Amino acid sequence: MRREGPGDAGRSGRAHAVEAASPEPTAEPYGGTAVDELPRSPAAAGFLGHPPHRGVLTSGSADQLAALTARAAGAPSACVQFVEGETLRLYGSWGLAADWDEVNHTDLEHSLGGIVARTGDVLVVPDAAADDRVPAGTLRDGGGAYLGYPVHDRRGMVLGVCCAYDHRPRDWTPEQVAAVAEAADVATLLIGEQLARHELEQQHRFLDAVLDSLHDGVAACDADGRVVFVNERMRRLWGDSAVEDVTGLADSSGVPLGRDELGLFRALRGERVRDQPVAAHGRSRRTRFFLMDAQPIRGLDGRVVGAVQAVQDVTRQRRAERFRSCELAVTTALAEAPSIEAAGPRVLEAVVATLDWVHAELWMVDDGTIRAAARWSTPGWPSSIPVPERLAYGQGLAGRAWQVDKPLWIRDVGRPQSLISPDTSADRLHTALAIPVHDGTGPIGVLTVFADAVEDPEDELVPLMSGIAAHLGQFVERRRVEDLQRQLTRSKNEYLALIGHELRTPLTSISAYTELLREADEPGLVRDGPRLIAVIERNTNQLREIINELLELSALDAGHADVRRTPMDLAAVVREVVDRARVAIDGAPVVIDADLPGELIVPGDRDRLRHIVENLLGSAVRFSPDGGHVAVSLRSTGRAAELSVSDAAGDVPRAEREQLFTGHFRTARGHDRVLPGSGLGLTLSRAVVEKHHGSIELTGGEAGTTVLVKLPLEAR
Repeated sequence: MRREGPGDAGRSGRAHAVEAASPEPTAEPYGGTAVDELPRSPAAAGFLGHPPHRGVLTSGSADQLAALTARAAGAPSACVQFVEGETLRLYGSWGLAADWDEVNHTDLEHSLGGIVARTGDVLVVPDAAADDRVPAGTLRDGGGAYLGYPVHDRRGMVLGVCCAYDHRPRDWTPEQVAAVAEAADVATLLIGEQLARHELEQQHRFLDAVLDSLHDGVAACDADGRVVFVNERMRRLWGDSAVEDVTGLADSSGVPLGRDELGLFRALRGERVRDQPVAAHGRSRRTRFFLMDAQPIRGLDGRVVGAVQAVQDVTRQRRAERFRSCELAVTTALAEAPSIEAAGPRVLEAVVATLDWVHAELWMVDDGTIRAAARWSTPGWPSSIPVPERLAYGQGLAGRAWQVDKPLWIRDVGRPQSLISPDTSADRLHTALAIPVHDGTGPIGVLTVFADAVEDPEDELVPLMSGIAAHLGQFVERRRVEDLQRQLTRSKNEYLALIGHELRTPLTSISAYTELLREADEPGLVRDGPRLIAVIERNTNQLREIINELLELSALDAGHADVRRTPMDLAAVVREVVDRARVAIDGAPVVIDADLPGELIVPGDRDRLRHIVENLLGSAVRFSPDGGHVAVSLRSTGRAAELSVSDAAGDVPRAEREQLFTGHFRTARGHDRVLPGSGLGLTLSRAVVEKHHGSIELTGGEAGTTVLVKLPLEAR
C-alpha cells in the first residue's frame, strides 16, 4: 500500500542553502549527467543486500552540489562520484572538461578518485604532471590540478568522492580545500537523508508485500481512527465496504455489533482483542464467520498512536464442524430407526439445519417409480409445500436425478423451464440440490434440499452431501441384508425340519420292519419275510433318492456338476418316462394324458433332463386326486421347446409359487395327505433348467397346477 515518505522538513538547513545558492547548470555535454546504475558501497548496498535505486541522489541535487563545489573552490569544473564495486561512477557534474570520459567510469586502482576512496583522505594535486601519486596515463600528459575529498556515510564509511578540477596547474588555498570538504559534508548529509528515505520506502514495500501475502486480513488506523492501511486479503474479505463498517456484523450469539465494539476501535482504547468470533451477514443469505484479533500500537512514550486488526475467515472450518455434527446426527438417527421411512425426518432435519436451508425431501425407488418417503421443513417455514406422492422416471428434480444418476444443482427452481413445478416453488424456493442415493446395485433413491435464496454452486457442498447420501444407501443395504439373513435363518430351520422329517420317515420304516424280521419265527419269516423286505427296499430307495437329490443340488449350486449339452431327442425321453409312469401306476385312479411330437431335438444333458421329467410327472401323480387326469405336453414354439406337466389338484396360491423353488418350503396342500418325496424336486429342476439356459415357472387355476419348462432349441 502506498505511503507518503518523509517531507523536506527532515533535511538540514545547510542542504537547503546549498541548493538555493547553486547556479543553474550549463547545458554542457556532461552537465547534469547521471548514470542509471547504482553504487555498491557498503552504505548504499546495506539494505537487504541490494543497492538503492538511482533516486537515492537525484541528478538535479547531484549537479547542484557539483556546481556549489566548483564555485567554492574557484574551479571551472567539479564532479561527484560514487563507489560501485571496483569502479567510480559519475553522478553529478559541473563545467566542461575534455577528459570527462576518464572520470565518468574509472576503476579504483587507476584514478585520482580511487586514491581518495581507498585512503579516505583529502587529495590535493597542484600539478598532475609533476605529482608521482597520479597514475600513469591519468591527466599527467596535459597536466592540471585536482582537489578531492571523500564523501562518508553516517557510519564513517567512504561512499564516494567530491572533487574540483582545473585544466591548468594551480595551488589550492586552504579556504578552497575547506570549501570542498564542506561540500563533501553536505553530500554526506544529503545522501544520508535520501538513503534513509529510500531504506524506509523499501521497508514499507517489504512490509506491504508480506502483509498482502497473508491469509488473514489486516488493517491499521491512526490515533484518530482513520484507516491508513488495508492489505489485499482484507479487501477480499470485506469487499467494497469500509473496514470500519459494521453493517451486518454480529457477535457469536447473533447480537449486532456497534462501531465501538469493532476490534480496531477497542484496540484504540488500549484493549487487546484475541479470537473474537464475528458473524457477517452480507447481501446474500450466506453467513460468513471470522475470528478477530486487535491490539494497540504505542509510541516511544507509551501513548497509543494507532491500532492494528487481523481477521481470519473460519467459515469453512465452521461448516466442516457442522457437517461432522450432521453426520453424527444422521448416523445416530439411522442406528435407532427400524426403517428408512422412520429415520427420514430426523435425517432431513439434520441436513436442513447444517446447510441453513429451508426444506428437504427423501425419495425412494419403488415399483418403477420414485416415491416421497420423508420430508422436512425448517420450523417457522410454511408447511404447505405440495410434494407429489410419486414421480415417474425422469420426472421432476428427484426423477431427473434418478435418471441421470449424478448430483444436480439448480440455481433457481423458480425460473421458467425448471424441473420443479410452479406450484411447488411458489416463489419461495430457489436453489435446489439433488443427490442420488446408492446401494451396492445402483440408485435406490434421491436426497433433495432447497434454499429460499439463490445460491451459487459450492464445490465442497456436493461431496459432503454425497457422504450423507452414502450413509442412507448403506443403511438401506444393511437393513436388506439383515432381513435376508433373518429369512435365510428361518428358511434354513424350516428346511432342516422338512428334510429331517423326510429322512426320518423312511428310516423309521426301515428300522421297524428290520425289527419285525429279527423277531419273526421261522414260519412267520417264510410267510411275511418277502413283504417286509419289499417295504425295507422301497424306503431304502426313497432315502437314497433324497440323498442323491441333495448331493446333486449341492453340486449344481457349487458349480461342480458337469452338465454336458449334446443334441438329444427330448420327445423320446418324455415318451419313455410317461410309459414307465403308466406301468408304475397301473390300477391307480389317476390317468396320464400325453401330447407329444414324433421328434424334438434340443441341446441338453439326457440323464438330467430325464430326471426332471420324472420329478415333475411323479409330483403331478402324487398330488392329483382319485379320478384326476395328469396332462403332459411337449411342443416347439419359436426358438424354444416347451414342456408342460399339469395335475388335477387345487391351484397353488400365488404367494407360494416362487417359494416352492427354494427347497425350503412345501405348499399347504402337501400336508393334506401323506405324500412321499423330498420336497426338492422343483428346486433341483430349476437348477438343471438354468444350467441349460432355460426357465421354469408355476401357473395354474381352479382346474389344477401346471409346471412350464422352456429350453432353447439352439446351443448358446
